[in-house]
Amino acid sequence: MDEMKKLVDLLNGYAYRYYVLDEPVVADAEYDRLYDKLVAMEKETGVVLSDSPTRRVGGTPLSKFSSVQHLGRLYSLDKCQTKEAMRAWLDKLSDGDRIPACSVEYKFDGLTINLTYRDGKLVRAATRGDGVTGEDVTAQVLTIKCVPLTIDYKGTVEVQGEGIMRLSALRSYNENPDVVPLKNARNAAAGAIRNLDPGETAKRKLEVICYNVNYIEGRRFDGGDEMIEFLKENRFKVSDYYLLTESKKEVLAALDEIGAKRDSLDFLIDGAVVKVNRYALREEMGYTQKFPRWAVAFKFEAQEATTIVKDVIWQVSRTGKLNPLAVLEPVDLAGVTVSRATLSNYNEIKRKGIKIGCRVFVRRSNDVIPEITGVAEYLEGNRDIEAPAVCPACGSPVEWTGAFVKCTNKDGCETALISKFSHFVSRDAMDVEGLSEKTLELLYQEGKIRRFADLYALTADDLTGIEGFKEKKIANILKAIEDSKNTELGRLLFALGIPNVGKKAANQLADRFGTLDAAMDATEQQLVEMDDFGEITAKDIVAFWANPRNREDVRLLLEQGVSVLAKEKKEGVFSGKKVVLTGSLSKYPRSKAKELIEERGGEVADSVSKTVNLVVAGEEAGSKLAKAQKLGIEIINEEEFIRRLSL
Repeated sequence: MDEMKKLVDLLNGYAYRYYVLDEPVVADAEYDRLYDKLVAMEKETGVVLSDSPTRRVGGTPLSKFSSVQHLGRLYSLDKCQTKEAMRAWLDKLSDGDRIPACSVEYKFDGLTINLTYRDGKLVRAATRGDGVTGEDVTAQVLTIKCVPLTIDYKGTVEVQGEGIMRLSALRSYNENPDVVPLKNARNAAAGAIRNLDPGETAKRKLEVICYNVNYIEGRRFDGGDEMIEFLKENRFKVSDYYLLTESKKEVLAALDEIGAKRDSLDFLIDGAVVKVNRYALREEMGYTQKFPRWAVAFKFEAQEATTIVKDVIWQVSRTGKLNPLAVLEPVDLAGVTVSRATLSNYNEIKRKGIKIGCRVFVRRSNDVIPEITGVAEYLEGNRDIEAPAVCPACGSPVEWTGAFVKCTNKDGCETALISKFSHFVSRDAMDVEGLSEKTLELLYQEGKIRRFADLYALTADDLTGIEGFKEKKIANILKAIEDSKNTELGRLLFALGIPNVGKKAANQLADRFGTLDAAMDATEQQLVEMDDFGEITAKDIVAFWANPRNREDVRLLLEQGVSVLAKEKKEGVFSGKKVVLTGSLSKYPRSKAKELIEERGGEVADSVSKTVNLVVAGEEAGSKLAKAQKLGIEIINEEEFIRRLSL
């Protein structure tokens, strides 16, 4: 029995480091070997200890949930939806800028869970319910690996937390073609915990982030900060973000900070929570019938809403691909009226079950075009979305390439060609100012441009007489075209529109091969060996240069005077280093940090691999940090990163 206890403690210690601290200290294969050894011991002896990790496997489905009463009431929170309302709440605490110490924390968007421990053992997990009575979901929560089965504190205690599904876990789950795609992370977490089959809960890889001790026997806390330390000491997973301040300005600034980083987090939050820290003051302030007077939730604008799909239109891209776009009944979302949303491709439409006339979930983040994440409900009169048989722009037949529909007339379809030219002259490509899509369309319709090189052959006579082309506009366009002739290799490669080669990949190709000829003659093997270049991208690049028309485009551009400048090699503290940024930095946005590294000779990679030399880990660093630790890569925090920038 002693040997079994030691093995259980060892495995639980490994799991705590992995699932709670994000600091794995043992390879997966070694953990699996020890776990299998424990399973064999349990089968041989018939004994399963109360904190054995084997108890986390989803068991027999339940027939129903039973009701349980919480030891302490779980209150909901009063809400503020404007800074003025938040300021008014803070003003009630004191005059001037100084206030009694208050904490600012994330308001997680999941399902509230109440964990009960007696004699140091988890005896029950329940949903919030009405705050007094909830549903017993112990079997489901046992499958969540960051929830401790035993704790050091031996008195009876209830710990409140939020059951969440990380966005990365949601994406991974939805990539499985054998599952019905989950609509969003919040519903996925709530649905998993309230699923009668614990096995389904286990598949979704949930977490519980703990933030409150709802009831405790035999102990009192002086403040919320002390309570958070208690949770940490007893191996509960807590949020990485916790600010304690006595300044109204700092509270309001923290709300802005959290709002700004919201889209970069790997989990959903719908606001922030501000709490008076001292328990004595909390007791003095008391409660209303529904809410504690000593806490308030600041709610952000919703990033998700539901609306009706009115129609689907198919837009022709520069590659000839037909992209489905949903026309929506307008809905306000994150301060913007949304009337269109991307549908990705036809397979996604079918997989998600989207139909014209149904009500859907729409999500918007990072100021990009909104995405339909799933169907909310089907309504009377729904009809299937049909893929087009011909190109909506030129009427040519379409062809299927995998999940995508393409126009077969990609070198003659006006819409596709205009889009190609628009990309070619864009800021990150050849950077030709003054050539809007409308201007390019006029030039195409007048027969002035058919290939990229035609832009560099334009003269004032060619442009004179075209509607809207005055003398000054003509002079500006010709100057902008001339100025763009001297360009960098990465810009030219990006401008040519090679499939699956964005701005970052184009610059990587330029760095790796150095010259245009070498980039054009790169082999599939050479490309696959590069970081972030998979077989599909490598095949697309090789196929692009195997097309004589694309090589002819380059030859004609060079004949018209386009030249590739040698890239200036920058030197500095990061020279020769490949760096990965993970988590959020408080001083710099990700784009600025990347720029600073590159200015000092470094190369920034998106993923951690053996070729990476350094990882800069900010707040909320997750799987990339864990992988770097496993590979033994040097890791520095933001403070050290800032220090090195000054060297």
